[in-house]
Amino acid sequence: MITIIKSLPQIMITCLLLTIIIEVVIALILGVRDKKDLLNIVLVNILTNPLVVVIPIYFNYEYGLLGRNISLFILEILAFAIEGLIYIKVLNYRRINGLLLSLILNLTSYFSGVIYNLIIYGNA
Repeated sequence: MITIIKSLPQIMITCLLLTIIIEVVIALILGVRDKKDLLNIVLVNILTNPLVVVIPIYFNYEYGLLGRNISLFILEILAFAIEGLIYIKVLNYRRINGLLLSLILNLTSYFSGVIYNLIIYGNA
């Protein structure tokens, strides 16, 4: 656990930056062009991503892989819902409903993270 605690800032920054890059690129592909909308996507991820990264690490240490996976599943659903509701309220982008936009962005960044972890660390 000490090793993870020491590397936690690097893990958090890496996860946050990769999530922001992936979600902004996908948002651009989907037609989000308003700079305020893109900034809101970044800010929402700054709010939700650290919790989705840190809590499963704790649960993995405390309860093992099953605890990690259950906490990650619950947190990803919460992040999707919270981000989607925020997108509905604050984004000018209306081509796709905020919840669907959140689902697309979160699924893309989640599975990109799974692939990244498989390539870099050999596990998801």
